[in-house]
Amino acid sequence: MNWLSRLFPRFGTKLLVTYLLIILVTFAILAVVVNLAIPPALNRHMGNMDMGMGMMGSGMGPDSEVVRNTRAAVDDALLWAAGAAVLVAVALSVWLTRQVVSPVREMMLASREIAEGRYEKRVSLASDERSADELAQLALSFNQMASQLELAENLRRELIADVSHELRTPLTAIKGYSEGLMDGVLPANNESFQQIRKEADRMQRLVADLQELSSVEAEGFAVHPRPLSLSGLERALSKQLGGQFEEKGVALRFEISPNFPDVLADEDRLMQILLNLLGNAMQYTPAGGRVQVSAARADGEVRVEVTDNGMGIAAEHLPLIFNRFYRVDKSRSRSGGGSGIGLTIAKGLVEAHGGRLWVTSEGLGKGSTFSFTLPIAK
Repeated sequence: MNWLSRLFPRFGTKLLVTYLLIILVTFAILAVVVNLAIPPALNRHMGNMDMGMGMMGSGMGPDSEVVRNTRAAVDDALLWAAGAAVLVAVALSVWLTRQVVSPVREMMLASREIAEGRYEKRVSLASDERSADELAQLALSFNQMASQLELAENLRRELIADVSHELRTPLTAIKGYSEGLMDGVLPANNESFQQIRKEADRMQRLVADLQELSSVEAEGFAVHPRPLSLSGLERALSKQLGGQFEEKGVALRFEISPNFPDVLADEDRLMQILLNLLGNAMQYTPAGGRVQVSAARADGEVRVEVTDNGMGIAAEHLPLIFNRFYRVDKSRSRSGGGSGIGLTIAKGLVEAHGGRLWVTSEGLGKGSTFSFTLPIAK
C-alpha cells in the first residue's frame, strides 16, 4: 500500500481507488479470458459442422445452428472468464483488505497491551513517513496517547517515591525523639517537645502542599478574578514577609508605580503566587542580597517579575524547575529548602488565570528572574 499512500494520501480516496482497481482488474481478466476462450470454444461446437451448407440451408436466424453454436461458445468463454475474474478479484481483495486491516489490528493488539499496563507499546505504522492518511494519523495519535500514559504512570511512581521520601525524614525524627524520651536518653523538657512539634509541622505543611497541588493539577479550585491593584498587594506582602527578609538580611524592594493599571486576578490566589515566588527567592538568596518585584505592560497584558541576585540556576535545570519535588540544590535539607512543590503550585495558579510563568537565569551565582503574566483589567 506504500505506492497507494504516496499517490493518494487520504484514506477515503485510497479505499475508493482500491475498489475501482478491483473492478478494473476483474473486467480486464474477463475480457482477456473471453478473447482467449472464444476461438477454441467455437471450434469445439462447430468442429463437425459443414459451415457452408449450414449457412446456405438454414440462414442466420435466431434458431439457426450457427447462432446456437456461437451462443454456446460465448457462454463457455464467459463461464471460464467469470471464474478466472472471480478468483483474481477475490485474491486481490484479500490482499488489499489485509493491507487496510493490518494497521487496525496492530492498534487493537497494542491497545490491549496498554490496557494491561505495558505503556511502552507503540504502533509501527506511525513511523512510516511516506504514509499520511487517516490510519497513519490515528497511529500517531495512538502513540502520543501511549506516551502520555507512560509519562503519567512514571510521574505517579515518582510522586509516590517522593512523598514517601518526604514523609520518611520527619517520621524518622519523631520516632527517634520519642524513643529517646522513653529510654531516658533525651530529657523530657520543652526543647525536646519543640523538636517533635517542629517535625510534625513539617509533615503538616507537606500534606497541605500536596492537597493544594492535587487541587491545582485537577483544576479543582475556584478562581474569582476581579480588578486588583498591584501596589495594594505590595503593602500586604511587605507586612507578611518583611520580618523574614529582615531576619535573613535580604532586602525586599518593590518597583511598581502607584498609577500602574489594575490586573484581573483572584486576590487570594495572586497573593499565593507571589508568596511562593518571594519565599523561593528569599530561600536561595544569601544575606546581603536583594529581591525585587517589578511590573510592566507587555503585549496587552501585565508582566510581573521577581528578581534576585542569589545562587542562580544552571541552564540544565531551567526546563525542570517547575516539576514537583524538583530541587536545584540537591544537598540542601528539606527543612531549609521547602517541600519542592511551591513553584509547581504557582505555575498552575498562573495558568488558571490565563497567564504564563517562566524563569530565566544567566547561570550559577548570577541570580534568577521568575516572570508571569496576567490580563489587564478593563
